[in-house]
Amino acid sequence: MKVHLVDGTYELFRAYYGGNDSQNARGLEVGGVKTLVSSLLVLLRDPEVTHVGVAFDHVIESFRNDLFAGYKTGEGIDPLLFGQFGLAETASEALGLVTWPMIEYEADDALASGAALCLRDDRVEQVVLCSPDKDLAQCVSGTRVVMLDRMRRNVLDEPKVVEKFGVRPGSIPDFLALVGDTADGIPGIAGWGARSAAAVLSTYGHVDAIPEDPASWTVTVRGAARLAAALNQSRTEALLYRKLATLATDAPLGVSVDGLAWKGPNGPKLEALAEELGDPELVARVLEIFSASGRPKARATLAT
Repeated sequence: MKVHLVDGTYELFRAYYGGNDSQNARGLEVGGVKTLVSSLLVLLRDPEVTHVGVAFDHVIESFRNDLFAGYKTGEGIDPLLFGQFGLAETASEALGLVTWPMIEYEADDALASGAALCLRDDRVEQVVLCSPDKDLAQCVSGTRVVMLDRMRRNVLDEPKVVEKFGVRPGSIPDFLALVGDTADGIPGIAGWGARSAAAVLSTYGHVDAIPEDPASWTVTVRGAARLAAALNQSRTEALLYRKLATLATDAPLGVSVDGLAWKGPNGPKLEALAEELGDPELVARVLEIFSASGRPKARATLAT
């Protein structure tokens, strides 16, 4: 089987900024969620998509904000987008998808933990992480755990991670610690860029394995003395940044691999969602997709 793990927060952001505005009967903006639902239905039409989990950042802050004051917050998010966070989770649940609204952890932690769960099950042939978020590159393993950018239809397996970043997946948190990640509020180490970080980490693997004396480096890097000095001055910070960039693989998910099987929509929730979105055709579209999948209709039967 294949397991698809979806970054619901990313999907909602993409839907909001790439879709159309739409107000429901109560005057609330729901355009992002309507586009999100359409995107998830495109995914579910694929006959290979049988087991799905969707993770959301129920709140933007996480345990990482307690570790570093500069870590990302919800500040600056468009209120019309932020106001759809809860409805997006409701929509995922209405479609009958296993939904993880993360509070202490982040959505990426749920996906990383889901991938770890699936790797322990020999029946899982491949885990598809549906997100282009570079943080998730650390979870890629051979061709068994891959990343999928659904919009660009681009798949990253382990060789492609190395080609893109210059380091193996296990070094991605170290790479982000050195280079920084503006999306997450990680500043990185002064003077270190993608090229220098990749060159050094491809040899040493991890920040704490990089020798303090650049004269002992076995890799030739332009400005090695300057880079070493900057790192030596900020090693404590670099290790903290790596911790911030390292995804948890033990977040509580409350589900087994078998529990990720899509068993059809939740009838009452789907009908309520259709009314909330002002989309009377939604129920029929979802049932058509589920019926075409050939699965039993136990959960998909709706009141007429």
